[in-house]
Amino acid sequence: MYDEDELLPIAALQHLAFCPRQWGLMYLEGLWAENLLTVDGGHFHERVDLVETEARHDVRIARALRLRSLRLGLSGRADVVEFHRKPETDLHSGADNVQTAGVVLEGVVGLWQPVPVEYKRGRPKPGICDEVQLCAQALCLEEMLGIDVSSGVLFYGKPRRRHEVRLDRSLRDATENLVARLHELTAIGQTPPARRDKRCRSCSLVDLCLPAVTGGDKSARDYLAHALMDTAEDPE
Repeated sequence: MYDEDELLPIAALQHLAFCPRQWGLMYLEGLWAENLLTVDGGHFHERVDLVETEARHDVRIARALRLRSLRLGLSGRADVVEFHRKPETDLHSGADNVQTAGVVLEGVVGLWQPVPVEYKRGRPKPGICDEVQLCAQALCLEEMLGIDVSSGVLFYGKPRRRHEVRLDRSLRDATENLVARLHELTAIGQTPPARRDKRCRSCSLVDLCLPAVTGGDKSARDYLAHALMDTAEDPE
């Protein structure tokens, strides 16, 4: 179990899975830069967060819900958590703990199943970087609410389509392994080396990362500092 001051951001998992160097530049070196994609993504999430709660028939919607897992050492917030009303038969399932069958929500009757929903402005990415972020949110919900969360949803802004994600054992194992790696790299405190590939074209940090010249274990911050020093010492 982790202490409160040891908790790391859930969102860092997505960056680490997508590109370890991008994660290091952002979370270890504190570097950030905007481009059209990140600005558009910020506006996209602002629209998601406009309303805190909402009810639609048998679905209750909570926005910007705070999440935490002391077991995994994570904290953050979910864009949206949908609570789906469970069938009446689940009320009489005979479970010793009612939360194994669903969550009780204040002010409404019945049992409810939480489903985390993560919003992404663009299109689905190769790999599972979005899926592990969603799975980590589900693992936090399971710990907080004492109920199994078997699925989540990724909503992509370009196709404007919901993509259901089954939170199976394979994805859970991959997520927990990445969480362990996140804590390990954070403790080491060293930015991973640059690796130049097609992902660099859409990365807002490419001009800070400088993958063509900062290979190996060089720090982007150190490179920029030396470049500025050389400029200051140039008599021309």
